[in-house]
Amino acid sequence: MFKHILVPVDLADTELAKPSLETAVSLARASGGNLRLLNVLPMTPVMLAEYVPPDFDAQQRQSAEEALSIIARECGLDAAHVSWNVRQGGIYHEVLEEAKAISADLVVMSSHRPAMRTYFLGSNAGHVVRYATCSVLVVRR
Repeated sequence: MFKHILVPVDLADTELAKPSLETAVSLARASGGNLRLLNVLPMTPVMLAEYVPPDFDAQQRQSAEEALSIIARECGLDAAHVSWNVRQGGIYHEVLEEAKAISADLVVMSSHRPAMRTYFLGSNAGHVVRYATCSVLVVRR
């Protein structure tokens, strides 16, 4: 049913990603689909650029790729069915762009329980649900 499943992973809070990753792995197994892990790095603010090493963004990307490769190896799927990517920018925008780039059938992402601030500001999961052109499964923690 789902051949291309995208799972955004916040490497700063991997515990939050575990329920969505487990769900996505089950769905990929059941349908013989592929899993794509995604981490989105924030843009380095211009005012901090002079205080970080020139290769800071490259170091961040390499660390994220290494962490995603470990998660991919440990997820329990055959390596041929798991890939990963690191993007830089706004979280929900990059998740939507990656979903489009891989022709995702499904985005599986975790979400915190709603807090009062998210009722007014929205959340990344909320934006993805509203604007994705594919199905989105939000797994509550």
